[in-house]
Amino acid sequence: MSWLSIALFGVWPYIALTMFVIGNIWRWRTDQFGWTTRTSELSEKKLLMWASPIFHFGMLAVLIGHLMGLVIPEGWMTSIGVSPEAYHIMAVSLGTVAGLVFTLGVVLLILRRFILKTRIRLVTRPGDIVMYILLGLIIIIGMTATLGYNVLGPGYDYRESIGVWLRSIFMANPAISVMAAAPWIYQLHAALALGLFAVWPFSRLVHMWSVPVGYLTRPPIVYRQAARV
Repeated sequence: MSWLSIALFGVWPYIALTMFVIGNIWRWRTDQFGWTTRTSELSEKKLLMWASPIFHFGMLAVLIGHLMGLVIPEGWMTSIGVSPEAYHIMAVSLGTVAGLVFTLGVVLLILRRFILKTRIRLVTRPGDIVMYILLGLIIIIGMTATLGYNVLGPGYDYRESIGVWLRSIFMANPAISVMAAAPWIYQLHAALALGLFAVWPFSRLVHMWSVPVGYLTRPPIVYRQAARV
């Protein structure tokens, strides 16, 4: 086991998670007024109207898919009647669709912010630039791994390696050797994903914690036209 594997899969996860937790607490205590997306809707609305929902729904689907595949052990899925073959078909088909939707959303947001509307680029913070770079790399590598191994290739069950490694992190006993044996493209994908969590508190992604869940249960607001005098 090399020193690089120890650093990436034994040390880096705890550094990234520490930055994620402490960074979010620090951001909340020092910058509550900046705890938003800092919307640029006033600068451009037509493209944002499409890009934002596509991005958010795609990201939600990707996150749910990753949680199901990495957090839930394979044995649990088998116990409820989901065979490895059925899971593979479901993961590849739904994962590919979710990945494509998420990719489209990110591409549209990047085009809007950095190419089509220069005035939006001028108000973009460094943390957001790093976030977009990481998102782009994670998507490219993730889709390459999915298409290369599980669509066009022989297939790879990441639940037996990456899933085991991820769960072992939270048990304070990282299975470094298991992750080190995974294909390099999956290793790079995981390392970059941890990097995204590390920069999360310093980018616009913090607005995730301010999702207006209360809107689902609040009484409806009734709008009435003013009576004419």
